[in-house]
Amino acid sequence: MSTRRSAELTDPGELVERAVAGDVRSVGRLISLVEDGAAGLPRLLTLLAPHSGRAQVIGITGAPGVGKSTATSALVAEFRRRGHRVGVLAVDPSSPFSGGALLGDRIRMAEHATDPGVFVRSMASRGHLGGMSAAAPQALRVLDAAGYDPILIETVGVGQSEVAVVGLADTVVVLLAPGSGDSVQAVKAGILEIADVFVVNKADRPDAGQVSRQLRQLQAMAPAAAMGSAAASSAATAWTAPIVRTVATEQRGMAALVTAIAEHWAYLDESGQGARRRAARARHEIEAIAADTLRRRLAADPAVDQLADRVLAGELAPHDAAAELLTRLASPEAGLPESGEI
Repeated sequence: MSTRRSAELTDPGELVERAVAGDVRSVGRLISLVEDGAAGLPRLLTLLAPHSGRAQVIGITGAPGVGKSTATSALVAEFRRRGHRVGVLAVDPSSPFSGGALLGDRIRMAEHATDPGVFVRSMASRGHLGGMSAAAPQALRVLDAAGYDPILIETVGVGQSEVAVVGLADTVVVLLAPGSGDSVQAVKAGILEIADVFVVNKADRPDAGQVSRQLRQLQAMAPAAAMGSAAASSAATAWTAPIVRTVATEQRGMAALVTAIAEHWAYLDESGQGARRRAARARHEIEAIAADTLRRRLAADPAVDQLADRVLAGELAPHDAAAELLTRLASPEAGLPESGEI
């Protein structure tokens, strides 16, 4: 870690206090520390925890070329017109050389760069399956604590693996566009199940109506799937994803999209699905942190190599070796990490 970033961690309370007060530089520093996995990060997240958990998180996803970046920018503009402070995480493909985001947040969100009520950050996916950055949950917590609401997550756009956005968002907006050829086919392949709101972007094109009709037909044919990612198991409380037509380049349809998102937010509250969804999100995050901690410890444990040698020698089956390793980890002598070591 650089000397500058080490210095930032000498007084974590002050850094968090400034971020919670809305200091943009402190918010940016915290997200950088999250991405870098800096020492002292657990302490920072502990200090942030009481200030988070209030913001609505909106995932924006879809195949490449449907206009996600333009739609995200237009949606930010509509929320700002309504007086919201908006946070944006734009998860980009990673550079194979630096591991950083290839696309610049200032390029895609240039019109909001000077707006103090908008915070935009590009995060590298770093090869993480589903087009999501592994640090995204913690970055969301930083923005939430800093008072940004809503927070938009625009994902890479890598097809079916976009379902990873469901694990982070309260409302998932799936974009499609006419003329892309496989847009509705992508829905058939699995995107239908995660959508809480469908957007047919570039709706000024002649075949936009056909895309909308195909979506409605798919929803009618698969009502359980059409309920959306936050749908209840009971058909009586089911949510059917609305279809909103937009022309993001002209800001058309954005008011209707914000209305659809607000209606879904109300549904989550009234049905209890919002609380259940956030509980599942917290569980997944806990499991991921614990698994990553154990994985790092195992990577440095010579017992794993010894067990591997025994497997290669035919003395142990892989399952037996794994069971022996788990038994060793569960023993008092294993030295499992204390809470402050995670």
